[in-house]
Amino acid sequence: MAAHLLLLLLLLRPIRLSSTTSFIGINYGQVADNLPSPHDVLPLLRSLGASRVRLYDANPIVLHTLSDAGLDLVVGVPDNCLPSFAGDPHSSLSWLRSNVLPYSTISLITLGNEVLTSNSSSLLSSLLPAMANLHSSLASLGLEHRIKISTAHSLAVLSQSFPPSASSFRRDLLPILTPLLSFLSKTKSPFLINAYPFFAFKADPKRLSLNYALFEPNDGVVDPGSGIHYNNMLHAQVDAVRSAIAKAGGDEGLEIRVSETGWPSSGDPDEAGATPENARRYNGNLMRMVAEGKGTPARPRDPLRVDVFALFNENLKPGPASERHYGLFKPDGTAAYPLSLAAVPAGNSSHDGDADSPSQPAGEGLSLVGYAISSASVSDCARWAVLAGALTAASLASVVF
Repeated sequence: MAAHLLLLLLLLRPIRLSSTTSFIGINYGQVADNLPSPHDVLPLLRSLGASRVRLYDANPIVLHTLSDAGLDLVVGVPDNCLPSFAGDPHSSLSWLRSNVLPYSTISLITLGNEVLTSNSSSLLSSLLPAMANLHSSLASLGLEHRIKISTAHSLAVLSQSFPPSASSFRRDLLPILTPLLSFLSKTKSPFLINAYPFFAFKADPKRLSLNYALFEPNDGVVDPGSGIHYNNMLHAQVDAVRSAIAKAGGDEGLEIRVSETGWPSSGDPDEAGATPENARRYNGNLMRMVAEGKGTPARPRDPLRVDVFALFNENLKPGPASERHYGLFKPDGTAAYPLSLAAVPAGNSSHDGDADSPSQPAGEGLSLVGYAISSASVSDCARWAVLAGALTAASLASVVF
């Protein structure tokens, strides 16, 4: 197994990121029935130079493994937990005791995912009270300064996104966003956005420049309101959110973190641009750019923290085919496409090989344990608390190793 993993690491040729690794995170989604065990995931995370991992639940087996490895962890509270957190402060306290207290490297908890654009009145009304109760529970445990609370948003919270200087939030969401911004400012927590240039390109591939979306050389665009030049779409999207926050009266110093971004390696016939080569360019250029520790054109001195979506292709995700092909890796541990993170300038278009050729196999050493989490089980609020209570350190070791 060691020889096979070495072959895989040589294929990836990771960049040594030293102190800048904290800017790069990886989304570890698990909506699949064929993923390797968390223990076998660790070499893959290390090969990417990532020091932060975002989870969408609080699976104790995963938390135990990644926390012991010293990785900075972002833990998710599923959408359907929000009403119970909002209605009963003891619910959030119990969840923290079971899912957070045992692990020392959790730094951020996200409540729900894209709740504001979910069209669920129950979730919308529960979000702020749930965040307040969770923060009070953290404070009662003395953890409010070490662990922050936020929620991730899609760019659909914006009424318009270009030019960035003219961007603003949707008026119907301001009654929730305004107090949310105040909460984030007071608790020194980041504003999280899921930003996908792929979506914009797919919607209008004839008008939008592919190179602009992929961080490749291009003429860029100039914001007529600010005069700022943008040479990639992601930076423009982040600065659009920054402008919207300012217009809503939010703290202009509030950190904006990209909680999800990525590019699919395959898709349906009508999903323009979903190819292995484009995924290779987007994610490779993105990770090199983030590793440099630079910010956006509007805030060049504020390093942009980005969590890349996703670690694996997830075969049980619903929706178009692209949803099941965002992974940097296939479930067997082989690269979804040759992703070179060599220290070359972003935008370098040289090829490291045929992006459409199969990746070198990592071998049969990966322990595929049928580690499956369906959409339904991810949403089960109580499941992980019960499992966490049942698993001792010894039983965890027997399951993971």
